[in-house]
Amino acid sequence: MSYSAYITKIKNVRKHSNADRLNIGECFGSQVIIDLNTKEDDLGVYFPSDGQLGLEYCEVNNLVRKKDENGKNIGGYLDPDKRNIRALKLRKEISDGLFMPLSSLEKFTDISKLSEGDKIDILGGVEICKKYVPKKNNTQNHNKKNKPKKIKTITYPNFEEHIDTNQLMYNLKDFKKDDICYITLKMHGTSGRTSYTIKNEKKYYNPISKFFRKVFKKRVSNNRKSYEYISGTRRVVLDDYSGGYYGSNEFRLKHHNKFIDKLHKGETVYYEIVGYHSEDSPIMGRVDNKKTQDKDFIKKYGKTTTYSYGCEDGKSDIYIYRMTFTNEDGYTVDYPWDMVKTRAEQMGMKFTPELDRFIYKDTDDLLERVKKHCDGVDPIGRNHIREGVVVRIEGKERFKAYKHKNFFFKVLEGIIKDAGVLDIEEQESIKNNDN
Repeated sequence: MSYSAYITKIKNVRKHSNADRLNIGECFGSQVIIDLNTKEDDLGVYFPSDGQLGLEYCEVNNLVRKKDENGKNIGGYLDPDKRNIRALKLRKEISDGLFMPLSSLEKFTDISKLSEGDKIDILGGVEICKKYVPKKNNTQNHNKKNKPKKIKTITYPNFEEHIDTNQLMYNLKDFKKDDICYITLKMHGTSGRTSYTIKNEKKYYNPISKFFRKVFKKRVSNNRKSYEYISGTRRVVLDDYSGGYYGSNEFRLKHHNKFIDKLHKGETVYYEIVGYHSEDSPIMGRVDNKKTQDKDFIKKYGKTTTYSYGCEDGKSDIYIYRMTFTNEDGYTVDYPWDMVKTRAEQMGMKFTPELDRFIYKDTDDLLERVKKHCDGVDPIGRNHIREGVVVRIEGKERFKAYKHKNFFFKVLEGIIKDAGVLDIEEQESIKNNDN
């Protein structure tokens, strides 16, 4: 889970509609609330939502809450422990991130050497920011048993992990004139992947005597290669469906079985699982909409958000968004989007809804299309907000896609994280980093 701050200029500075001592500006198309000292085209550092500021950086810039002996706040507004940047509304104006003056970094580096477009996370050996990952809530109903590590005798060398999608607004330079592009719905569930792929199995002989066990540490007898259907999460290969983040992976097994006898040798399908992982337990939890403190939002979407995507309690569904073919030498090609849809239909599966297709002309046209499709009610789960969109670039050697999230989705995401709820992708990323 990578996260960086960006050296950039503040644009479109204007008055806050309901606060005399605040202004509004824009960074990478996101609106941020700023103070009156920040002027148009000032060079500064932009921290996107969903980040955590380093403790030393916060202390130097007096950003965390602290009180004097009389109980009066003499610090900033950030929680001293979390120090997280959230999308929020302040006096009816949205703020998606934090913009700080370039001088806020002068204790950590020579700021004269910083240029627009630079990405930062550590300066002078000091952590300035990182991805915000909440401390795990002990009330979460997840299997916490530490299973003993197994010696892997079975491997799936061609079963590739998911390719992460980067943020659209920081990668606009990747779009070239006449690129074929598609906008698809971004869905809020948990990642899944299934493949009919090569399985390598090693058989070991265990010498009977302890003496020979010490002498002959390597005891491989033979290798066997075959094709097998295998599924996994974003990072983990599932050799059984017990335990796991949700306490049980039985809901994944149901979807794994749908692909049996439908995938060709070498095909891998990537999909989003949405709905419920067990009776009345949604995959992505529930959010208290009252914590948005936005009356219009609550009126439109109710007191609680449940990302059900039209699934009945206890049910789940899958939506395919990517397919690949890998030959026996391990060379992988991505299917074009239209081929993905064709294969999905052949297998009787759903695919993520296509919202737009176009030839790339320029950034303004791209962002106008994204804005049109990013906000509002989810077209599948009509009772909740959509997460956002994914913009794909067709015809590249490997999968090229960029995400752009709905502002109010990010608000809800921040509320969930403040409650200490960690999703499975973040948990797996932590484990990968620890390993």
